[in-house]
Amino acid sequence: MTQLFLIGIGTGNPDHLTGEARRVMAEADLFLIPHKGDGKSDLADLRTQIIADLRDDAPIALFDMPVRDDSLPYIARVDAWHDEIAALWTATMAQYPAARKVALLVWGDPSLYDSTLRIAARLDPLPEVRVVAGITSIQALTAAHAIPLNTLNAPVTISTGRRLRDHGWPDGCETLVVMLDGDCTFKTLDGDAYDIWWGAYLGMPEQILDHGRLADASDRIVERRATARAAHGWIMDTYLLRKLPEK
Repeated sequence: MTQLFLIGIGTGNPDHLTGEARRVMAEADLFLIPHKGDGKSDLADLRTQIIADLRDDAPIALFDMPVRDDSLPYIARVDAWHDEIAALWTATMAQYPAARKVALLVWGDPSLYDSTLRIAARLDPLPEVRVVAGITSIQALTAAHAIPLNTLNAPVTISTGRRLRDHGWPDGCETLVVMLDGDCTFKTLDGDAYDIWWGAYLGMPEQILDHGRLADASDRIVERRATARAAHGWIMDTYLLRKLPEK
């Protein structure tokens, strides 16, 4: 039976690979690498480089990622997209019938705001799915800023830019980590009521950090984000917001 290893590789820094990840990658018969277009070719290149740093004999299968159908409602759009990706994985693996240990490198950790596990569950035939944990962008963000994730004895909420935009600040929330926010939704909040810690390309040589009172940092982050995206053709960023005590 084919084994499919979903390997968390952190946020782009080869030093983020765990010992388990290195061992599994050394034993893999095939690596699947998605290609997301010319504008994001360096993401595929970085995966390839991480593999090449460990071994020079690794068989690699590149596949082009399908494009979402924006005419569909959001959930239906993502479901259809996942079906297409699963079909691509199946077709690609079928071209390598001798590969019993197939690996796919996942940014951060496969459990956190990543659909790799949901896509893997759609494969037919279904392989044995194994997960290798990785460092998340949240860990990389708090480490880069040298801050604790939570305040003393307090919970943390992890959400998306879409939910912050559609539902506002969560009730009872003190610390909010926001991911997948291409619209800089923090601009909709009261800038004097929150502190922000933001980071892009976390763990990579291109890493950018900013923090401060939201009112002071908001426009600066928007500008730096736009400049970096124009320079690289893509951006991966996340941020932590902490609500200030009411006066």
